[in-house]
Amino acid sequence: MTQSIQTYLSRSVPRYTSYPTAPHFSPDIEAETYAAWLAALDPAQAISLYLHVPFCRELCWYCGCNMKLARKDAPIARYAQTLLREIDLVARHLPARMDISHLHWGGGTPNALVPDDLERAMDKVRARFNVTEDAELAIESDPRTLTPEMITRIGALGFNRASFGVQEFDPSVQKAINRVQPPEMVRASVEGLRAAGVASINFDLIYGLPHQTTETLLNTVEICAGMRPSRIALFGYAHVPWMAKKQRLIDEAALPGAAARLEQSEEASKALVAAGYVPIGLDHFALPEDSMAVAAAKGTLRRNFQGYTTDPAETMLGVGTTSIGRTPSGYVQNLGETGAWARAVEAGTLPVAKGVAFSADDSLRSHVIERIMCAGEIDLDAAGARHGAAPFWYAGELPALAQMEADGLVARQAGRLSVTPKGAPVIRVIASVFDAYLPGGAARHSVAV
Repeated sequence: MTQSIQTYLSRSVPRYTSYPTAPHFSPDIEAETYAAWLAALDPAQAISLYLHVPFCRELCWYCGCNMKLARKDAPIARYAQTLLREIDLVARHLPARMDISHLHWGGGTPNALVPDDLERAMDKVRARFNVTEDAELAIESDPRTLTPEMITRIGALGFNRASFGVQEFDPSVQKAINRVQPPEMVRASVEGLRAAGVASINFDLIYGLPHQTTETLLNTVEICAGMRPSRIALFGYAHVPWMAKKQRLIDEAALPGAAARLEQSEEASKALVAAGYVPIGLDHFALPEDSMAVAAAKGTLRRNFQGYTTDPAETMLGVGTTSIGRTPSGYVQNLGETGAWARAVEAGTLPVAKGVAFSADDSLRSHVIERIMCAGEIDLDAAGARHGAAPFWYAGELPALAQMEADGLVARQAGRLSVTPKGAPVIRVIASVFDAYLPGGAARHSVAV
């Protein structure tokens, strides 16, 4: 019996920015384990660095991030000082002074820092690491609080990519999510950063927001395309009030249903393609000359906790509260409470809260899920051989794949699996077939579309 696409749309599955996913991290992974993983890194391999600022000057009700509202400078300044100490601490555990090819500031809101604190942190990074000449240096920003002084400093520090959470420009939607930022405000930030030397700009858009319609979203897409950002991410709003308590301020009755969400996603995607953007994976769009579009065409696109990325590094060091790092041995996540994190750093202890060590099966399934999410296809036999698995290691997944094939979501030829155009909107559901933790897991996730 075939199943309708609506059945798949309503399934709750992870976003697969990692595998195993964060709900399966364990406190059994401690500072000593992470220290050993860091010491074992290959000094000849470039790494990436993620720096997290948990503070925001304004509260956005839709946000699912672990953040702190801060209207005063003092707690942010203290945090910035501890961040410098953690950079030193992590660097001391490495086998050598290592190259950084990608650096990303996220949050929260990184521009909650004052310009001098951002510069001190970047100076510390350059003092402890070799930032390669062609490194991508990216920073997320909130245009509501991005000052001319910070724009100038971002350019002077060598950042070459900046990201903005646009979400939606319709005033009624902005009011419903408590993020009021007219197009003129965003345009001024974009023009200021470009004038300061930041050539690449990213926008994030969200569908499925309260009071949002296909018409309002298409109007937002048109305005954004006129500003010509290099990349646009189109995310589905994940309503998870059991995890993100601030989302309880959103009127659930005003949220569009599954059919409306799908229409918004599909029509916005068509509009972005019509505006000259290349579709990338599940939810990204890039100008043809952007490095992400180039990577997708070459088959080198990757996926990590920043979503789709061109970063090829197998190691990503995370500093700051809640930040997640990855090494060839496993994932680690820092303590989320700023006080506990700061006390651990001050004591000279890596502030690890939890993590997961990769098993051979994890590595295989991580590779398969990433290739499905990034390329829409995978040779299951070749993947198994690459990771030393037995032939037909995926036998347990065949019934689910056969059902998806009957429903027109995937095509199979021997061990090769390909996602069809019909299956593209539910690619997360297709990838979830290979998630060994999901069937018996207690974690709750957002709907697929």
